[in-house]
Amino acid sequence: MKYLLMVYCDDSLLDALPPGEFDTRMHACITHADELRGQGKLLDAQQLEAPATAKSVRIRAGKTFVLDGPFAETKEYLAGFNLVEADSEEEAIRMAAELPWAQTGCIEVRPLRDFAAVRLRVGA
Repeated sequence: MKYLLMVYCDDSLLDALPPGEFDTRMHACITHADELRGQGKLLDAQQLEAPATAKSVRIRAGKTFVLDGPFAETKEYLAGFNLVEADSEEEAIRMAAELPWAQTGCIEVRPLRDFAAVRLRVGA
């Protein structure tokens, strides 16, 4: 089953890291990602640009609204994701806990829906 590990960051905690610690953690994260990719467990991983670059799009009563910024006011923001293949939710949680960003933010673990089944169900 596929799980999306969403990486949330809190800039105040990241800014409080000792000099060089961010790069040390990023290096460990990339190295670990390479290991998981080699095991066929990591399907994709990306970082997102800062929340200030985000746009939120909503359609209400037929009108499209585009707002600057992330979708919610919060200290933590979605900074990136890892798409992994895990044998169980427990394994996906273990992988999330291995990301250093769990120490300064939050990693949300969420299973992916079987989109092929949805496509078939709705006849698309």
